[in-house]
Amino acid sequence: MASIYTKSAPIPFSPKPPKPKTLNPFPNPVLPQISPKKSSTLSSPTPNAITTTSSSSDLNLHIRRLCVHGHLHQAILLLDSSSTEDPLEETTYVALLRLCEWKRAVAEGSRVYSHIDSTSVHLTLRLGNALLSMFVRFGNLLVAWSVFGKMVQRDVFSWNVMVGGYGKAGFMEEALDLYQRMIWAGIVPDVYTFPCVLRSCGGIPDLNLGREVHGHVVRFGFASETDVLNALITMYAKCGDLVNARKVFDDMPKRDCISWNAMIAGYFENEESVKGLALFLTMRNRSIEPDLMTMTSVISAYGSLSDWSLGKEIHGYAIKKDFIADVSVHNALIQMYSSLGRLSEAEKIFSRMEFKDVVSWTAMISGYEKNGSPSKALEVYEVMEAQNMKPDEVTIASVLAACACLGRLDIGIKLHELARSKGLVPYTIVGNTLVDMYSKSRCIDKAIEVFKHMPEKDVISWSSIISGFRINHRSFEALSFFRRMQANVKPNSITFIAALSACAAVGALMCGKEIHAQALRNGLGSEGYLANALLDLYAKCGRTKYAWSQFNIQEKKDVVSWNIMLTGYAGRGQGDLAVQLFDWMVDAGVKPDEVTFVALLCACSRCGLVSQGLLEEAHRFIKEMPIEPDAAIWGALLNGCRIHRNIELGELAAEWDQVARVRKMMRDKELEIDPGCSWVEVKGTVHAFLSGDESHPQIKEINAVLGGLYGRIKAAGYFLEDQSSNDLEESKSDIFCGHSERLAVSFGLINSVPGTPIWVTKNLYMCQRCHRILKLISKVVRRDITVRDTEQFHHFKDGKCSCGDEGYR
Repeated sequence: MASIYTKSAPIPFSPKPPKPKTLNPFPNPVLPQISPKKSSTLSSPTPNAITTTSSSSDLNLHIRRLCVHGHLHQAILLLDSSSTEDPLEETTYVALLRLCEWKRAVAEGSRVYSHIDSTSVHLTLRLGNALLSMFVRFGNLLVAWSVFGKMVQRDVFSWNVMVGGYGKAGFMEEALDLYQRMIWAGIVPDVYTFPCVLRSCGGIPDLNLGREVHGHVVRFGFASETDVLNALITMYAKCGDLVNARKVFDDMPKRDCISWNAMIAGYFENEESVKGLALFLTMRNRSIEPDLMTMTSVISAYGSLSDWSLGKEIHGYAIKKDFIADVSVHNALIQMYSSLGRLSEAEKIFSRMEFKDVVSWTAMISGYEKNGSPSKALEVYEVMEAQNMKPDEVTIASVLAACACLGRLDIGIKLHELARSKGLVPYTIVGNTLVDMYSKSRCIDKAIEVFKHMPEKDVISWSSIISGFRINHRSFEALSFFRRMQANVKPNSITFIAALSACAAVGALMCGKEIHAQALRNGLGSEGYLANALLDLYAKCGRTKYAWSQFNIQEKKDVVSWNIMLTGYAGRGQGDLAVQLFDWMVDAGVKPDEVTFVALLCACSRCGLVSQGLLEEAHRFIKEMPIEPDAAIWGALLNGCRIHRNIELGELAAEWDQVARVRKMMRDKELEIDPGCSWVEVKGTVHAFLSGDESHPQIKEINAVLGGLYGRIKAAGYFLEDQSSNDLEESKSDIFCGHSERLAVSFGLINSVPGTPIWVTKNLYMCQRCHRILKLISKVVRRDITVRDTEQFHHFKDGKCSCGDEGYR
C-alpha cells in the first residue's frame, strides 16, 4: 500500500464493493427488499391503538414517539401504511434507523432503507450517516458502500464509520485505503479515527504504515489522548515492536486500566511472559485494580512459565479479588493448569463450573489432547455433544488432533463432515488439523485435497502438508512443497525439521546442506528439535564427522541427540565409538530409552563386540533393562545370534521377536508394504528408482551399463560365490533383476564425475544377491559405492563391504 504522505491529484470517489474475502467473521446478512405496502386498516398489539391519520405531521410524530418507547413493530407498520409519494421527515427516518440499529433488526432496517430509496427524499448528511452506521453495524458493507457513494456530503463521522467497519470485518487494507482517501479529501481525523486505523495497521501487520499514522497522531494534536495512545501500544505490540510500545506506554501523561492491559498483553503475545508478569506486579504495587481482561490475560500467561507455585498464586489472587465467578476466568484457569500438566486441577475447576460455554469444553478437550490423553479428549467431546453444546472451529480442531493421535480416521471423517455442514472448514485452524489428521492416518491424498482448498494457508498449513508427505514416504513432494511455500510464507523451525527429515529419508545431502544454511540465515540453527534434525540428516547420510561436529556445538543434548549419534555409529559399524559415546551419555546423566539399547546392541553385534561368549550376557542385559524390550531389541539380538551362529539363543530371540512384532501389528491394526525404492543424489539433484521400473528416461542407458558391467565382471573372471561357471546365463539375467539399488548405482555411474563416490539410499533391506553384485561392481569400476538400507550402511570398496558380508538377508 502506498504511503499516506504520497502526494497525488484528488481522485473522484467512485463507489466500489469491498474485495471478496473467503472467510468473513462478520458475514453479510441477506437483506430482503420489501416493497412498501399500503393498508387501509392498521392493527396494533398495544392497548393504545394507533389509527391511520391523514396528517403527515401527525404520522411523523406518532412514529417518532413509538421509536422513543422502543415499539419498532408498530412504527414499521405505520411506515408501511404511508405513501411513498409523501416522504417522511428526515428526523423520523433517522429515529427509525437508530432503533433498528439498536435492536439489531436487520429486516426492518432494510424496509426503512427501501422506503427511503423509493421516495424522492434527499440523502442528507445526517440521514446518510444514520444509514451508514446501521448497515455497518449489521455487517452489510456492500449496502453501506453504496450509501457512502451516494452521499453528496461526508464528514469525519462518515469516514470513521466506514474505516472502522471495514477493519472490523477483516478488510484491513481497504480500511487503510479509505483512511488515505479521507486525508486526501482534506478531512481532519478526530479522536475516534485513529483507534480504527491503528487497529487495521496492527491487524495486517504493517509497522511502517503504523509509524506514519503515529506521525499523524502527533501532527493533528492527539498525542495526549489516552484512547489513541492505547491503540498505539496495541498496534506496536501486534507488529512486534515492543520497544516503541513500551516507550508510548512510559510517556503517557495518564494511563487507565486499558493502557496496562494493552502493554501486558503485548508482552504475552510476543512471548515475553516474564516482562508481562513483571509489569502486572508493578500494576498491583501501584494499587491499580485489574479488570477481567487483565486477569484472563495474566492467568493464560502463567501457563507458559511452567511454574506450579505461581499458577496457584494467581488462582488465589483471582479468588481474593472476586473474579472467580466469571466463566472466562474459569476457562483461563483450565487452560493454565492444562499447560502446566496439572490435569487433575483443571478437572476440578471444570467439574465445579455451574455454567460451561463452548470455550470451557474446548479448553478441557485441548488439555487432554496436549497432555497425552486423546482418549479422554474424545470422551469429553461425546459428553459435550450429549448436552447439545455446539462446537466451534477451535473445538473441531482439538478433537481432530485427538483423532490424529489415536488413528481414529472414522471419527475424523465424521468431524470433517460436521465442520463442512457448519461452514467451519475454511477456518485455517480446522484446515491445518484436517491435513495433519489425514496425513497421520495414511490418507495423504485426502490431506492434499484439503490443503488445496484452504482459502488461507499459514506456516502451520505448509509444515503440516510437508510433514505429511514425509511420514507417507513421499519425500520428493515434501521438498517440492517446501520450495513452493517460500514464495509467500517464511518457514519456521517445524518446517525446517520436516524438510530436513525428507532429505535424510532419501539421502539428499546437498539439498539438506542448503536447507541447513537457510535455517542458519533465519537464526534457527541452534533450536533443540531442529538441531536434532540436522544431526539425523548427517548421520543418515553417513557423514558421522559432520554429525559429530554438529553434536559438539549443540547446547542442549537430550536423549534423542545421543540416540541419533549412537544409531549413526551403529549404521557405520563403528561399535567402539558407539560404546564410548554410551559411556559419556551415562556420565552426563542422560537416561537411556529403548532406542538407545537397540542402537548399542546393533553397533556391538555388527562390529564383533558381541562375541560368541557374550551373547548370553546380552540376553541377560535385555531381560534386566528398565524398559520392556520391543521387536527392535529382540531383532538386534537375533541378528547377533545369526552372525555368531548361536542357534539356541537365536530361536529364543526369534520367538520373542515374533511376539513383539505381532503385538505391534495388533496395535497398528493394518499391514503396510512399501515397494522397493532407492534414491541417488547426483549434482545436487535426487533421482528415485522403483524396483522393476522401466519408465525412467535413461532406462536404456542404465540397462546398457548393467550389461557392460556383467561383461567386465565375466571378463575379470569373477563369479558369485554360490555359482559355478555353468550358471553364467542365470547370473546374467540376475544382474537385470530390476532391484532399485542396482538401477540407482547404474544411473550414478552414468551421470557422476568418474572416480567420485556414489551414495544410494534404499527404503528396504538389501538382499544377498544385490549385496554380492554391488561388491563386484565396486571392484571392476574402482568406485566407492555406499548403500544405506533400513538397517545399516554398506560401504562397497574394491570388492569388499564394510558390513563384513553379514548385513543382508
